[in-house]
Amino acid sequence: MPTWTRTLHGAGITDPDLQAAYGHQRALVKRFKTEEYLTVRLLLPAHLHPPVIAAVAFMHETDQRIDTGTADARQQALGEWARATREVLDGAPAASAPLQVLRDAVSRHPQLRQRVEDFLHGARHEVDYAGFDTEGELQTYIDGYSLPAFMLLACLLMPTPKDGADTGAFEDRCRDLIEAMQRVDFLDDLAEDAAQGHIGLPGKDLERHAVSVADLRTPTEAVRKQLGQLVEEQSELARRSLDAGRQLTALAPPQTRPFVTALLRVQELRLDAVSRKGGGLADGGASPSKPALLGVLARQYAAALRAR
Repeated sequence: MPTWTRTLHGAGITDPDLQAAYGHQRALVKRFKTEEYLTVRLLLPAHLHPPVIAAVAFMHETDQRIDTGTADARQQALGEWARATREVLDGAPAASAPLQVLRDAVSRHPQLRQRVEDFLHGARHEVDYAGFDTEGELQTYIDGYSLPAFMLLACLLMPTPKDGADTGAFEDRCRDLIEAMQRVDFLDDLAEDAAQGHIGLPGKDLERHAVSVADLRTPTEAVRKQLGQLVEEQSELARRSLDAGRQLTALAPPQTRPFVTALLRVQELRLDAVSRKGGGLADGGASPSKPALLGVLARQYAAALRAR
């Protein structure tokens, strides 16, 4: 793995102020997404590290701005941030490091621009999020917010049409993968979300299993048993999406396949963990074992070295 300075120089980023901005965003991502940061640095080609850092840092900054306050305040914050982002991408001076590096990344990877627009447009779903009543509402959230957020990163890994690649199939499989990831996230966050008054499982499904959000705040053994059946059902839905998403490995360019394979394998481990915990998720989330995660990283790092 090259040093960060060598990585920036290799990507053509030589301006000292821009390097400092990238360094600040790198430190931020390394702090709040440590495992993901290491996966990027070890498994992706070095020229993709700066734009991936820029995209992840931008998503984090957006989430920070729209994650607190009343619905009106969050909507206003999103509007102001979207305007500031568009102005910078159109050439206005960047007042913050996230926008400075995002503008640079967009200039080097033009496909990012539309993905930024899609993400900002879809962020209204996150601002309005207060749980789901039906499966259809969950699917709308995934299409409107989860997928555009994922594509900020995934568009940097996409094959190109000039190589005869099926970019439509790639994005369809990204949709499958992000649905699996989102379902696992909602299961893993069940206890934490219930304490805040809403969870990411459709209300109609809760009703079918005779479980309420109030039940999940003070779970009994009976509640855990009923929840276990719902977790099994939701895990199966996630597994179907993950199985379809596995085609991404074959669709991705060869140099990004170790990263994509690791992403898929980690989600499989996370899904196995929440599925095993079942109704116990009412008491807290579930994580894969560290040795299992390190094993995935080690195997795909070896594959990345071979690919290079």
